[in-house]
Order: sequence, then C-alpha cells, then structure tokens
Amino acid sequence: MINLDSILEGVKTAGICGHVKPDGDAYGSCMGLYLFLKAYWPEIQATVYLEDSYSEAFRFIACSDEIIHDSPGVPPHDVFFAVDCSDLLRLGASQKYFAAAKKTVVIDHHISNKGFGMINEIQPDASSASELVALLIGRDRLTREMAEALYMGIVHDTGVFQYSCTSSRTMMVGGWLMDLGIDFSKICDETFYLKSYHQNQLLGRALTESILMLDGRMIFTAIRKKDMEFYQVEPKDLDGIVQQLRVTRGVEVAVFLYETGPCQYKVSLRSNGMVDVAKIGLYFQGGGHVRAAGCTIEGSVHDVVNNIALQVSKQLD
Repeated sequence: MINLDSILEGVKTAGICGHVKPDGDAYGSCMGLYLFLKAYWPEIQATVYLEDSYSEAFRFIACSDEIIHDSPGVPPHDVFFAVDCSDLLRLGASQKYFAAAKKTVVIDHHISNKGFGMINEIQPDASSASELVALLIGRDRLTREMAEALYMGIVHDTGVFQYSCTSSRTMMVGGWLMDLGIDFSKICDETFYLKSYHQNQLLGRALTESILMLDGRMIFTAIRKKDMEFYQVEPKDLDGIVQQLRVTRGVEVAVFLYETGPCQYKVSLRSNGMVDVAKIGLYFQGGGHVRAAGCTIEGSVHDVVNNIALQVSKQLD
C-alpha cells in the first residue's frame, strides 16, 4: 500500500474531495483522512471539499462544520486526494483543484477506476474507501473521531456488513474502530436505518408501483420530480429504495430511477450475483461495482428501462 507519511513529507497545503452527491463512504473516508491530517500533520493546511448534498445525519462527524461546499478560487494545493471517486469527472467542481495540484493521490475501491492520479491506491476487492483509509492510517494511529467517520463509511458501503463486498479484512478493520469506543449501534441506526416519515411514505409508493420484468428476474421502479416535491424529499433522501427492491424473491437485478431533469434519469443498479451491473453502468457511461452500480440516462422511463433490460437480458441469457 502507499505510504501516507512519505506522500505528506514537506507538504504545506492539502486538499481532499470525494465524488459528487457524497454518500456515507465518500463522506466518511474524506473526513477520516481529514481528521488524520489534523491530528498528525497539524502543520499542513488541509481542506476538505464536498458537495452540500449529503444526509444531515452525517454531520455528527467531528469537524463537519469545516467542510467547504462551494468552489472558491485558491492557490494550487501541494497534494490533492481524490477519495472514493472512480474517475476525474466524478469530482465535479473540484476537478480544477485536482488538475492544479502539484501531486495527486487517488484512494478508491471501484473496479472501473483506471488510476487517474499520479499516485494510486485502488483495491476493487476492498469493501469501501473508508476501509482503505483506515488501513493506510494504521490501527495504532486511529482515533475515536477518525473511527466514527470510517465506521460510518464502511457501514454504508457494506449495508451494515451484509453485502458481498464484506470480507474478513473488513470485519477486522471494523473491530479496530469498535475498540476505540465508538457508539457503533447508534451510527448504524441514525445514519443508515433511520428514515423520515416522508421518506418512508415515498418508499411505500416506490414499492407499490414497482414492476417485474424478464420473467421476474428484474424489478424496477421510478420516482419523478413531482413525486419528490409532493413528499418533500431530495435525491439524498432516496437511499434504501433500490436495496429494498433487491431483496424481492426471484429477482436478480433491481433498478431504481429518479428524475433529475427533463427526460433525464439517475439510475441505481443492484445485483444478487448473476449479473455484473458494473458492466451495465459502464455501457451507459457510468460505473460502480459488480453488484452495485449507477449511471445517468436520457429518455422516457419506458426508454431507460427497456435499454437497461436489454443489457441485463444479455447477461442472464
């Protein structure tokens, strides 16, 4: 694995960023790394950039109030870390910081990541970027504050240690973090399981309107902007819908669409093993993992679903 101390030697300014629309792993891994820099490299002026589109439940992580949400003009960083980000475009507005940095480091676990940094730590077999950050920091240097951030990240990308990406190493790292005295059950409940009344209402509607295809091997549902407005939710509130679809008996692939613009849909894909949804995500200029991937497709719901179904059927057949 790369050596963080060697990378940080002589560095005066550092930037950290995760992917657009940060989920629990992007948030947790970035904040875990940021807290490490603050604790062990206080002479470095570190900045963490994340879009302000994440769950309010994540804000319990220490120093969350120091996250930069906009994109102010700043001098080039000595080093810039792209964490939990499969390609340069997924950095969003922070691409300019990455491009201007004197040294760039990519820490990621997406199989579609080809290594776009000067230094790359990419492990597709890792459960999460948070697992990798914990390993890079090392057990003896982890603090409780870092542990809270990294445990949250692992919990979100493993579905509380139930998805196939969970390994014995994941469980070992989780044990390290638990040993630091974090309230792990509270982190699971309040950042992963807890939903608002309106979120649960929309989940119910999404399940009620779901449709089986391909002889019951694929299931999909779609949420439009008018639905989100009616239930007073935002895209960041839609987590969990595709996972609930996935556990439908007989289903191999679950597909969840939500409208992002006129005839434009964000697509979340989940597989139960027979289908590599990362290949489907890549086909539509997206990406992800073998069992969890995503992309954005233009067209009507009918067009989007039929195009995805065609790719799914090719693998099932």
